[in-house]
Amino acid sequence: MKMNLNFSKATLAVLAGVLAPGAAWGCACGCGVFDVATSSMLPQRPGGMLFVESDFLDQTVNWSGTSQAPAANNGDKEIRTEFNDLGFQYMFNRKWGLQLELPYDVRYYRGEGGFSTTWGSFGDMRLQGIYTGFSADMSAGVTLGLKLPTGNDSFDMNNSANPLDRDLELGSGSTDVLIGGFYRHTLTGVASGLYWFGQAQLDVPVLDQGGYRPGVELDAAFGLYYQGLSLGRIGITPVAQVIPAIRTKDTGSWAAGGANNPPLGEIASGYQRVVFSPGIEFDLHNVKIYADAEFTAFEDTRGNQLVAPVMFKLIVSYMF
Repeated sequence: MKMNLNFSKATLAVLAGVLAPGAAWGCACGCGVFDVATSSMLPQRPGGMLFVESDFLDQTVNWSGTSQAPAANNGDKEIRTEFNDLGFQYMFNRKWGLQLELPYDVRYYRGEGGFSTTWGSFGDMRLQGIYTGFSADMSAGVTLGLKLPTGNDSFDMNNSANPLDRDLELGSGSTDVLIGGFYRHTLTGVASGLYWFGQAQLDVPVLDQGGYRPGVELDAAFGLYYQGLSLGRIGITPVAQVIPAIRTKDTGSWAAGGANNPPLGEIASGYQRVVFSPGIEFDLHNVKIYADAEFTAFEDTRGNQLVAPVMFKLIVSYMF
């Protein structure tokens, strides 16, 4: 199956968002942006694909509203996460396909008083169906699926003098409905080999547990990519994209603060942001390598949240 990883994922996030100049990534953590903005989500012909994605995010700057805020206003001091995703996509024909993603993440957390901890676990599995029957070239499509609560959502919650907030867990504990769509097209008459694309994904928690319901998140991606460059037999595709995202506040008695401080979840979660992301893809025929860096142009957080100056992404895929 021949596809192009022409733009970075979330993001998806959708989005968590396939979304920093200075600083901005919400705590914790706006990861829906990892689920949008990769052309691995945009099939072009029947067949299969295996992919491995690795994202790195280090949240160290306290942010409130649209500007940096004093570090003393936030009990969280650093959240450093490595997001690793193993994915499989298969298009049975030019209309129908599916995609499965299984994450394994590692997180380091440092709070007030020098308390710190590191842990890793499987995250929440995502299963989506894909429909691309609107046109013969499969340039438009919609997706529908579920995020399942397979990740650990209770690490160090009850056995420590410093229990973690639920939004710091690598699993949300919720079952979410995922609704998305995409479209790509050549910019005919502008420049040969120049394309534009758009993608969006909505993540809506419908079932929750343990007194915590994540906010609803909408992530999108809009961008340009150019095909036609090469180095020997290696195709090179530069990419530029803008990734807006919005997430509503978390709710429940364990929303950012624990059962003894439920109001904190109402004021220290949720955000709006716009991210600019330059990237590049190398096409080695059946193997494609994509990398980018993502910088926030605008960030508006509720309350005090940790953000990151930049996020890095690497995707290696194999088409068959």
